[in-house]
Amino acid sequence: MLLRIILSENDIRKITIDNLPETIDDFCSILKIKLGLEGDLVIQYKDPEFDNELCNLSSMSELPLDRATLKVHTKSSESYHTDSTLDTASLSSSLEDSPSHTQTRQLPQPFDIPTFAFDVELKLKQGNEAFHRDGTLLDISKDMKSDILDKLAEAIYTHNPYPSREEYDDVAQALIKKHPCLKEPGSVCGWYCWKFSLKFKMGNFRQKLRVAGSSELRVNARASGSSKRLKRARKSEVNFLPDFPEGKAQDDLDTGRLAMVSEMKKRKVDWKQVGEMMSDTFALRRKEIVEDEPLVAQVKDRWPALFSERQIEAEFARLTSVDLKGCLFAGLDQHLTRFLELYRAKSGIEGLTRLLRSLDDNSSNHHKRTVLLLGLPHFLKEKSSGFFKTVEATDGEDTFTKGMKVGVVMVKDGGDIVDTVVVLEEAVILSDLKDIPRAMALLMGLLYSLNIDYPKELRYTFEVIQKVLMNIGGGQCSPLVHGLRNRLLRKTI
Repeated sequence: MLLRIILSENDIRKITIDNLPETIDDFCSILKIKLGLEGDLVIQYKDPEFDNELCNLSSMSELPLDRATLKVHTKSSESYHTDSTLDTASLSSSLEDSPSHTQTRQLPQPFDIPTFAFDVELKLKQGNEAFHRDGTLLDISKDMKSDILDKLAEAIYTHNPYPSREEYDDVAQALIKKHPCLKEPGSVCGWYCWKFSLKFKMGNFRQKLRVAGSSELRVNARASGSSKRLKRARKSEVNFLPDFPEGKAQDDLDTGRLAMVSEMKKRKVDWKQVGEMMSDTFALRRKEIVEDEPLVAQVKDRWPALFSERQIEAEFARLTSVDLKGCLFAGLDQHLTRFLELYRAKSGIEGLTRLLRSLDDNSSNHHKRTVLLLGLPHFLKEKSSGFFKTVEATDGEDTFTKGMKVGVVMVKDGGDIVDTVVVLEEAVILSDLKDIPRAMALLMGLLYSLNIDYPKELRYTFEVIQKVLMNIGGGQCSPLVHGLRNRLLRKTI
């Protein structure tokens, strides 16, 4: 089916979907992948029964047979409601005020080439006309090329300060597609030199912003050209390392931190006040965590509120503009049926067989979520024994946490699970959690908040949780995860 997608007044795209899914949710998933969108979508279609006025799409049967015009936009993150609403009330304004705030760490697909200076646009128009007439290529001056590269660098930076090799390819190809007169003579593809010029320009552009005071770029100044790893957003954080609020110095924010620590020591904590303090000191906290890379115990000592459930959710929202639990649980429910079908097709794997048998005794939606998460490492052929553990209530904490950098532990008493705990750096960080889905959601929140890498032995498991189930940064996946997502969207295995 041919679809004309209106994302904004200046962003209208044409895509083709061979086989339309049966449900709106599956349709949304396909659109997110093809358009590079994140979050919940609202889809409207031009209804011929009302003179092609827009109406919300409530059933796939409402779409015309061959082609349709749709308007698609994402719901605001403010529409989420959780028990941490008070803590995140001031989040949206603080994100908008931050110079480093962007809506995504991915470049849109296809990349929207910006409008250049008036004289450049005039030359490009004439050049494109000549190219379409007789194939003549435009002879561009040094100043004109510099103007084009400057504009492209600015447009790229608004999405990702550190684009990947594939993203540079996409931008160069989009430039040549829109302005074919800029093709390189003698080049097979016509855009290779543009790609390398653009990478060089982005380096210069980052240097200018680093000198101007950008926190995220300044922290990498010493790492550039050395063996040190760049401190960049790796999990599609949209507010990775913000600058201090205007008019605030480090001492001012540290005063707020000390007030928060004092409040947390009280017998009855004012969580609304703590939430405001945590929001106000977000920039200082990220500076410490990203630049100094402290141990979890040190962070807990300086920022005790960060390890409360409501502040884990609030911090995750500050970093990603996404509701932590709502995002994961919605993704689990969306893909639950298909995942279990895929698991049954691989039931020869011992771990999956045992988990699927447990559904005979408990087929509740909650238990299915648990089976999906526990079965994911088995399905992806990754080693989970050091991550998911089951221990007895009589076992000492030092015994089951030894050597455990990141993990979730289920505590049994008489055959029943009586507790679920989250472990980081050989210490129990969260306990008294009800179940595996909740524990995994909070663990994801902690890994983001503390800037901790995913366990290497569960690389694909966590990539699926982030990019498929939570749909954060899903536009760029490893081949294995991309293939899995395609299988999830098919009607049959």
